[in-house]
Amino acid sequence: MAPVVLIAEDLAPAAIDVLAYDFDVRHVDGTDRGALLAAVADAEALVVRSATQVDTAVIAAGASLRVIARAGVGLDNIDVAGATGRGVMVVNAPTSNIVSAAEQAVALLLAVSRNTASACAALKRGEWRRSAYTGVEVQGKTVGIVGLGRIGVLFAQRMAAFGTRLIAYDPYVQPARAAQLGIRLVGLEELMRESDFISVHLPRTPETMGLIGEKELADVKPGVRIVNAARGGLIDERALADALDRGQVGGAGIDVFASEPVTSSPLFRFDNVVVTPHLGASTAEAQDKAGLAVARSVKLALEGEFVPDAVNVQAGGVVEEEVRPLLALTERLGKVFTGVAGGIAAGVTVEVRGAVVAHELGVLKLAATKGLFTPVVDERVTYVNAPQLAADRGVEVELAVGDETTEHHNLVTVRGALPDGRAVSVAGTVTGVREIRRLTEVDGFTLELAAEGVLLFFRYVDRPGVVGAIGSILGEAGVNIAAMQVGRRSAGGEALMALTVDSSIDADLLARVAAAIGSSRGSVVDLREG
Repeated sequence: MAPVVLIAEDLAPAAIDVLAYDFDVRHVDGTDRGALLAAVADAEALVVRSATQVDTAVIAAGASLRVIARAGVGLDNIDVAGATGRGVMVVNAPTSNIVSAAEQAVALLLAVSRNTASACAALKRGEWRRSAYTGVEVQGKTVGIVGLGRIGVLFAQRMAAFGTRLIAYDPYVQPARAAQLGIRLVGLEELMRESDFISVHLPRTPETMGLIGEKELADVKPGVRIVNAARGGLIDERALADALDRGQVGGAGIDVFASEPVTSSPLFRFDNVVVTPHLGASTAEAQDKAGLAVARSVKLALEGEFVPDAVNVQAGGVVEEEVRPLLALTERLGKVFTGVAGGIAAGVTVEVRGAVVAHELGVLKLAATKGLFTPVVDERVTYVNAPQLAADRGVEVELAVGDETTEHHNLVTVRGALPDGRAVSVAGTVTGVREIRRLTEVDGFTLELAAEGVLLFFRYVDRPGVVGAIGSILGEAGVNIAAMQVGRRSAGGEALMALTVDSSIDADLLARVAAAIGSSRGSVVDLREG
């Protein structure tokens, strides 16, 4: 009998055609809970969009499930961890909407530059007012791009065709990579000052929320036009409204909002603001691409082939038992590296020593790469797409192995140099029968700290009173310290403090602590799952 592929929501006919020849394709209404649970019992593959909730009960009912496919980008409606625990592969279509999103940003920019929406509304009211809606040309202007991920690059390529000068801010892209694209990398302050148009293409993270606020908008070139078709909350909407009131900002195109759905906003009262209800991925082509992409992935999975868009590697590949405990450790070392570095290095080396070097270790390079980029990109980073993310940003990741003796049974070190020449290194090991992941070194400072939870790192000059000062500030903020380690090379010299805390730390609190102890650098790394 042919494997059963259960389609729980509408899928493009072309996507169904990919599956129909080799598999028994069945349909069910994924929002009908009882029908879904009954139908999934015989299925080896389940294909959904966003309306079907694939939780523990659905996964348990699908005793024969081998793959769950989401025809889209997000995975909020799928219990990925539960699927992984059952050995069920989860796939999605991470690039299906990137062209549509880039084009939406271009459309908003053009609409704002020519007052298209307000002129259209006036004419439909019976008002012929040409002089009231004089716009500006895009050619010859400076376009500032905040974020050079995949969508940011596509937007840049399209704006280049208009004869614009392109500048960009992205601390995780190397200057050489930007230069290849005809883009000059600048700091955020310089971008705000120089740009005639600004388009935001960043993920929504604690670091990027409110990135463009009152301070940044006070420095913009008068009359600048700003576009956000990325994620809501990256631009402070109240601050943007105030800048529009002052005339400092000449217009805005906004597709996303801090809270959605939204039908009331301070931005809605401006004629020079074009707003749309999160339409970045709302094209027929994007929906078709998503369906085709996951149909091909389902076919590969059921045929036992390599699946490029698998998001849970544990279900998608075979890793030797001796290497498996180091996977999560190495990924976490990559996250710590990025957090401590405050950016991505042009080159990173994953160095492995100990007994494990007798085995195939290529997956550890992937694990480190996944960790390096997970904190700084919007899309879900996997062992498959991590190398492409690195290539897109001009980052080379290499694996080095050696059987030199070490006090640890196995030791993994992630090291690299930043564009400013600063070297960064982090090391760790797995210990005991419970396979506890531990940090053993950060930037040459010896530590012995569990690689879990929320970690804080501070570099400072060793002196009395620092521990008390940190404890006082965090205590006042209601943040509990679970563990603390201090590494130093000599009394009174440079020291590194590492803390594990029980809750998230925002940028303001981190800066307060760093300033209070005279820290040259403060970093926060969240190693919690999910």
